Amino acid sequence: MPSSTSVASPLPPGQPGLLRRRAASFGHAFRGVGAALRSELHLQFHAVASVLALGLGLYVKLTGIEWALVALAVAGVWAAELFNTAIETLTNLVSPEYHPLAGKAKDVAAGAVLLAALGALAVGALVFGPRLWALWPR
Repeated sequence: MPSSTSVASPLPPGQPGLLRRRAASFGHAFRGVGAALRSELHLQFHAVASVLALGLGLYVKLTGIEWALVALAVAGVWAAELFNTAIETLTNLVSPEYHPLAGKAKDVAAGAVLLAALGALAVGALVFGPRLWALWPR
């Protein structure tokens, strides 16, 4: 009976563990999202807003294109918030004392989150507004 070490690897030569490395990359990414969710109040707010948007979308039976718009808006806000968190964390690491450039970097990153959130709000108003208006008792 051959030993388990003599079994040929299903991976191409020169690429040992490629799938394992890719899986580990996803694990690192999910760990980062989890760490940000645990530590960032604004991301927790966005998480609640995302769940509400999902529930409201199911309730009003969004079309495919409407779901795509909402998904892009939600993903944009989450991505901006995660970039903002990364920039703030790195800035705090390299500049623990106040520095005007560190403050500017943080302000610009926060501005990106604000713009993404305003864009998501506009998408929400355009997608959900008419449907909610139709449900409003007159």
